[in-house]
Parts: sequence; structure tokens; C-alpha cells
Amino acid sequence: MAVFEHRSSLPCAPRVAFDWHARPGAFERLAPPWERIEVSDRRGTIRDGDCLTFRLRRGPLRLTWEARHTDCQDGRSFTDEQVRGPFARWRHVHEFLPRADGACELVDRVDYALPFGPLGRALAGRATRRALQRLFAWRHERTRRDLQRHAEFAARPRLRIVIGGAGGLVGGQLCAFLSTGGHDVRRLVRRPASDDTEIAWLPETGQLDAAALDRCDAVIHLGGESIAGGRWTGTRKQAIRRSRVASTRLLSDTLARLRHPPATFLCASAVGIYGDRGDELLNEESLPGDGFLSEVCREWEAAAERAAAAGTRVACLRLGVVLSRRGGALAAMLPVFRAGLAGPLGDGRQYMSWIALEDAVAAIHHVLWQPALRGPVNLTAPHPATNRGFTRALGGVLRRPAFVPAPAAAIRLGLGEMGQALLLEGQRVAPGRLLASGFAFSFPSLEEALRWELGLSG
Repeated sequence: MAVFEHRSSLPCAPRVAFDWHARPGAFERLAPPWERIEVSDRRGTIRDGDCLTFRLRRGPLRLTWEARHTDCQDGRSFTDEQVRGPFARWRHVHEFLPRADGACELVDRVDYALPFGPLGRALAGRATRRALQRLFAWRHERTRRDLQRHAEFAARPRLRIVIGGAGGLVGGQLCAFLSTGGHDVRRLVRRPASDDTEIAWLPETGQLDAAALDRCDAVIHLGGESIAGGRWTGTRKQAIRRSRVASTRLLSDTLARLRHPPATFLCASAVGIYGDRGDELLNEESLPGDGFLSEVCREWEAAAERAAAAGTRVACLRLGVVLSRRGGALAAMLPVFRAGLAGPLGDGRQYMSWIALEDAVAAIHHVLWQPALRGPVNLTAPHPATNRGFTRALGGVLRRPAFVPAPAAAIRLGLGEMGQALLLEGQRVAPGRLLASGFAFSFPSLEEALRWELGLSG
């Protein structure tokens, strides 16, 4: 049997750190982005007898891991033990030790044994310890950052927040972030609600229970059909437009009719509203541009106006390209980059205004608490990159060559209008209002953001 231990300081009292771990969403916040994990069953959180079952993908294999929680000492520690899974033994103790300065020390101690005894240790012992070090270093940093973000607004009351697009790349992590911070999160789902944390709706037919939104404090809508899901046929473009505009209009109209509407409505938009503007530096005062995406974004933002007219604060979150190992553009690029077959797209001079998923979630949380932020708010990192610069950065992080160019003509031929708009055009966008309101980015540097998402040290 082997023992692994990782320690770090957290900027809060033990009680605060324990409560963060005990709330729904902690597992999702602590699951590293490079692991492919699917929760299949969950009973409770970390109290004695609570269980969690998830599937861990390893290439073509799917490994089932069932964990049972034991020995929970309120405010001090808890333990999870593997009931079945890839290890011969796994017992993980989480401790929150008080420090003299009022902060605490987080201690993760794992007693584990690999299968197949001495053979398993000989074949995988060192690799397992390296994997555990990588995992827990990442988890401790994620915990520290989340606790710091919540501490900024700890004196404010906890909110009841309704979220649309909760199953998406940003929405899923936002739900987990907010619930671990003590907020009451309700998800809009396109099926019958399974419990009181869900609200059923169907934007295509106008179905939404208005009473379920009454007296909520905020609504955040991040839903929309993927713009990169295939060539932009007429039908596809209609679905992209309708999924954004109709759902936002339904929410906005419903909020405007409520007797007790929310104080805040945050609705996703995108930097595509600015159109293709070369190297012009764009901010929230810049006029919209031309093209399909700009048209959709203008209609998308206009759909939220009725809620604003009724007195609700409305902010349109103009998101850049969200970088995540779990999905989106970065996940799609990785196989080609890892194969050493990537390179600039076209001439590589088009700008890409990006933001790390970690900062996208934190920025939405920040805007939620800033009553002065109304109208458009750019959610992009402060240093946009050209396509050539992004290619060089990702190739460098992965230690792979990235010199194989993709000719613009081939992209247009293969992907049509979608390829032109998403790969060969771009925007150089600055997060002016976000920075002016005091938001601090965790990942202002592209290389830092990529290393964090991929779990790669410098």
C-alpha cells in the first residue's frame, strides 16, 4: 500500500472550506478538464453514507468508480473510499486544519494500492504518483481560486439564480461554481423537471412556467445552438438564429410580466457582433459589423430589451472564444496539434479574442454583483491573439511542431461560409468595461490559460 499527501494554504477559515466541499457542484469543480468523467449516480454530497458513481474514460475504455463517504467530522474533515473502481484500494481523507492567522491548511491524504500487487507497482507505480501530484496540485489551485472569488462578495446575501444553457460548456461550470458558493441554483431544462432544482421549458413552443421565475434574484441565459456544428445551410442558420433569439425573447417577455421580477438578467451574446474588423481594437462602444453572426447577435441582444424596459438590469455578455479542454474550439484543435499537423489558417493574421473557461465563469459572477454593468460587456481576455500567435502558443505548450498551413481556399471549399466566418475572420476585442469595474483575470496570458486547461506545467 502507498500513501500520497498534498498540502496547501487556503485564504479562509476551515468552516468555509469545508462548506464549499459539502455543497452540490464541488465534484464538478474539482474534476480536472483533461479527464473525461461522467457522473452516473449521486446520493447526497460528503456526509456519512453518501455515494457517488462516475465513469472515467481511458481511450476506448470506460472505468466505473463508485465512492462512499465515511467519517465526516463537520467543519473539520471527511473521507471517501472506493467501493469499486480501478484501484485495489483507495481511501482519501480531506482535512481542513486551522492556522493561527485565521486561514486554514487543506490536506488531501490518499492510502491506495494498485491492482496486480508487485507487478502493478512495477508497471504503474511512478506514473500513478505523478498523475496524483498533477491532479491534486490542480484541485488545490482551483479550490483556492474559487474561494477567493466568493470571498469578494461574501458579505452579500446568497441569491436564487435561474440558469438557461446549464448543460453547456460554460453553463455547467457556472452552475457548479455558484452552488458551491452557497447560491440557490435552478436549471432550465428541456424535459420534465426531475426535482425542485430544475424548471422545465420549451422555447420552441413558448412553454415556460412563469411562477417558477417569480421572486428569483437573477436569471442567466447562456443557451444557443453550436455555430461550429456543420456547414451553414439555410436550415442550420435558421436553427442558430432561432435557438438564441426565441429563447431569449421568451425569457425576457416572461420576466417583464412578473409581479416580482429579478433584479438582474444576464444574457449571452458574442464578439461576432463586431464582424470582421482586421486589427481594429474594439470595445463596447464600437458599432456592430456585417455578416450573419453580427446579425444574429444584434437580434439576440435586442430580444432582451423588454426585460430592461420593465426595470430589470440587463447585461449582454459578449463572449469570445472560450478555451476549455472539455469542449469548444480548443478541444477540436487538440488532435491535429498533437499529431504535429497543425499550422496557421490562411495568412494567420486574423485575430482571435479568447477567454479561459475559468475566467469566463468568474467574469459572469463578477457582472452578477455589479449593478453599474448594463448593456454590452465584453468577456474576453485582455490580450487577443492572431491565429498565427495562437498556433505558435498551443504548439509550444504541447511541444509539437505547428508549421503546416491550411490554405484559405481549401477552408472555404470544405466549410463554406462557416469556415470563412469562424476560421478566416476575427475580431480584436478589449474587455474595457470588465477591467474598469475591477475584475482581475486569473489567466491574462494565453500560454498560462492553455497550460491550466491542459494540466501542463511550465
